Parts: sequence; C-alpha cells; structure tokens
Amino acid sequence: MAIRAFDLNIEEVLENWEVEHALREVIANALDEQVISKTAEIEIAKDRQGDWHIRDYGRGLQIEHFTLNENQEKLNAPSGVIGKFGVGLKDALATFHRRGIGVLIRSSFGTFRLKQEHKHGFSDIVTLHVEYDESHNDMHGTEFVLHGVTDTDMTKAKSLFLEFANEEILETNTDGQILRRKESTGQVYISGVFASEEPNFLFSYNITSLTDSMKKKLNRERLNVGRATYADRVKAILKSAKSKTVEDLLVDQVGKRATGEQSDEMAWIEISQMALNLMHQRHKVAYLTEQEIQSRPDILDNIRSDGYHVVAITEQQKSKLETQIETGGPQVRTLEAYVQEYNASFEYKFVDLQKLTREERRIYDFTPKILALVGLTLDHAPEIRISETMRVTTDDTEGVWDSAIPAIVIKRSRLSALIGYAATLLHEVGHATTGAVDATREFERVLTDYLGRVSIVAIGK
Repeated sequence: MAIRAFDLNIEEVLENWEVEHALREVIANALDEQVISKTAEIEIAKDRQGDWHIRDYGRGLQIEHFTLNENQEKLNAPSGVIGKFGVGLKDALATFHRRGIGVLIRSSFGTFRLKQEHKHGFSDIVTLHVEYDESHNDMHGTEFVLHGVTDTDMTKAKSLFLEFANEEILETNTDGQILRRKESTGQVYISGVFASEEPNFLFSYNITSLTDSMKKKLNRERLNVGRATYADRVKAILKSAKSKTVEDLLVDQVGKRATGEQSDEMAWIEISQMALNLMHQRHKVAYLTEQEIQSRPDILDNIRSDGYHVVAITEQQKSKLETQIETGGPQVRTLEAYVQEYNASFEYKFVDLQKLTREERRIYDFTPKILALVGLTLDHAPEIRISETMRVTTDDTEGVWDSAIPAIVIKRSRLSALIGYAATLLHEVGHATTGAVDATREFERVLTDYLGRVSIVAIGK
C-alpha cells in the first residue's frame, strides 16, 4: 500500500516541554487505553539497542487520532482516565521532534513515523507530518518505539505518574484519593498525573473527579498548576474522609496551631472545623478563643477542674462552630456551651433547717457572727440555703452564688466543721455582694478586704 503524509498542523511548539513531558503524554494515553478497553497492563521497557518501548494492548492507534482536538470518549469515561483534552499526542510528537528523538509508532492499523515535509500547496512552508504506512501489523494495541530517550528522561517521566510513584493510598472516595505524604513534600496529582508540589500539605492527593472549572483552568502544558485550580476538590476529598488514619492526623493538627506547625489544609475553615469536630468526638475538650481565655479565668478554671482540655481557636472558627450548633449540626463545647452544661449540672436538694442535726445547727447558727466579720447583717446579706447535693456531675463543689434563685447555696457536708462553713460562706458572700468572679484580680481584692476586716475583729478581741 502507498505511504501517505499527514500534516499535523502544529502551529505552536511548547518551549518549556522537555522529553519527559512528551513521554508523559504517551504514557498517559497508554494508561487510558488500558482503563477504557479493560486490557492488560501497559509495558515500558528498553531494548538491547537502547530504544525505549511504550506498549498498550488496547484497540490500536489510527490515523484519525492525530486529528482530534477533544476526545469525547475520554471526556465521558469514568474515573481513572487521565487525558481528556485531546492535544497531548500532537504536543508530544512536536516535542520529540524538537528534542531530536526518533519516533516509530505501530498498531494493527499501520505504522507511523515523523518527517518534515512541504505543506500541501505551499512549497515555501515546511511543517511536521506523520508518514503513514497503512500496511496491517499483526498485533494488539499500540507501541511507541523511541530512539534517543535516556534512562534519566524515562525515570523523570514515570515519576510524574501515581501509577509508578509508590504512594501509599490512605483513602479513596468519589472525588479522589488521599495519599500519605512522603517526607519531603506533598504531591498533588490530577487523574493520576503529577500537577503540583505542596511543601506544607499534610497529605498528598489524587484528584479523579474534575469540575468544569478545573477543566477550564488546567493549562495546555499541565505544568505549574496553581493551587486555586484544585483547592476546592482537595477540600471535597478531605471533607468526605472516613478513615481513622486520616481523621487521626487531622485531629493531631488542631494542637499544632500554638506552635505554628499546622499544615496548609488547616487554613481552610471547612477543614479546621472538621478537625475540631473530630477532636470533640474523641477527647474531652472545650474550645475558647484567645480573648475568652484571657477574660474568663473563672470559666477556664472550672473547665480544667472538670477534666476538659482547653483548645484555643480563632474567632472565625468559633463563628463557624456556633453556626453549626444553631443549624442543628454536631454539638461542640464552646465557652457558652460549657456554661450551659455547668449551670445545668446543679441539682439541689434543699434541707429544712429544722432537720439539721444538733451539731450542724450549732455551726449554722454562727452565720450572723460570720457575716458580721465583714460588716454584714442577715438583713443585708443574700439568702443562705443548705443543700444535700450540688452538681450531679461532680461532688467537689462546696458552695455557689446562684443568681437565678437568687441565693447562696452551701453543701450540707460543710456544716461538719465551723472553719469549713465559715470559709465557704465568706467566699460566696464575696461573689454575691460584688459580682466578682473567681480567679480575677477583682475577686482577689474582695478577699483581701475580707482578710483585713476579719483581722481587725480578731485583733480587737
């Protein structure tokens, strides 16, 4: 049969493409054919003459494949197909030619070589053509034979593929895969092909479900793909994560905010919120902003006394958590949520004073004298009530000023000794009469004043 020349009509050569980038396109096409045709794994090998062979066992390359601008079959293909843009093969051939790589392509539909030839009808214009020999070859699939490709070229090319990168897959979901980050840096793959390095990512990723926006943003070269192109998809992959390993690593990131060692994923509010929710499910934690930690030491002390670990969060994170709670999402322990828990944990069983034991009543009857030590009378003091119980969640609360009643409530067990009852009563009187809260400078001043008043009475006696 006659040998014909087919004009590739390549107007622009990609200046920054090296041999490995052209190899990438050939390997990508072979991998795609393997997936679409469900045939044997591709082969990449070097022969005794030093030529590299890239072989798939699919349906075979045809002359028409050099004309397609967009491969509809690949566009409609399921996840796992790499090349969907239709320009890779022609760019690869142009790069091979520019870099002095000899190319021979064989399939059952014929043999294809590259040559430069005058453009039909224009003797003064020379363009790159495919020399097509349509003689049948007894084979399945397509084989590229490449002369002049070095071992280094091929190593670089293979490193651009998840298929050959020896990555550990932690989880696969509908949007892609989460990979364990290697020591050096995070890697982002798009449909199995390396797209970008992310030095401060917690994981590496393979994005397998491309949005229309991503397809538009992916440049023809597929090099130096910016984070804005794939950020939303990476977020979607993480938000769908269910594996314990991934969740554990995200939870571990929450505590690294204070040291400045958090990964870049935690800068995304959706992901930090996810991590905070996971931490709340697994650990006894309470989330407070830096300002709350500084301004509410009394609550901070109660939180820690209750065995919770305080985790500092940003105002933005708190806002997201509050919205989540208000809209019926998972409940988490913010400052306000803890205060509600704390207040709800009190369950009083008030004691009729007539039912106190003789010794309890003797101690209780010192109440007017104790109040007098700080200049108060019963008429000007808050109501004082005795309760069998205080908090249902813990038994270490001995007294409280409960403004909702309003009354000072003292646990009955404090009536076992005058010193304990007097100390608790004066402490709660300080809260009731001044509004000052525990662990503040204001309350310290109140107690200091009480010490002075009591000292004067003692000295006078």
